[in-house]
Amino acid sequence: MEVQALTRHARMSPKKMREVSRLIQGRKAAAAADCLALIPRKSARLIAKTLKSAIANAENNNNLSADDLTVKLAIIENGPVLKRFKAGAKGSAKPRVKRMAHIRIVLSDGKNN
Repeated sequence: MEVQALTRHARMSPKKMREVSRLIQGRKAAAAADCLALIPRKSARLIAKTLKSAIANAENNNNLSADDLTVKLAIIENGPVLKRFKAGAKGSAKPRVKRMAHIRIVLSDGKNN
């Protein structure tokens, strides 16, 4: 059975988050949480929060054990973009693009139901 958790509009670039999300795919959920706790990046904290939510969803909604769960997918999708301007030289304006990401983590217990 598959269980998922979704975090939308995370204020971080998807490119930076994908570097961390690749590290946890295919791991046991507990091992992935331990791995994320050791990574000193903001993206690791955001992904860990979503992973904990997915584990809680599996335990509370589907009565699955956290020990049996593996991370099937950790997908980082592009979110909306905030377009801003910052003052530049000689009275000009320089564009700033502030990106957001959607985090989707899918856990599986390996059984087909």
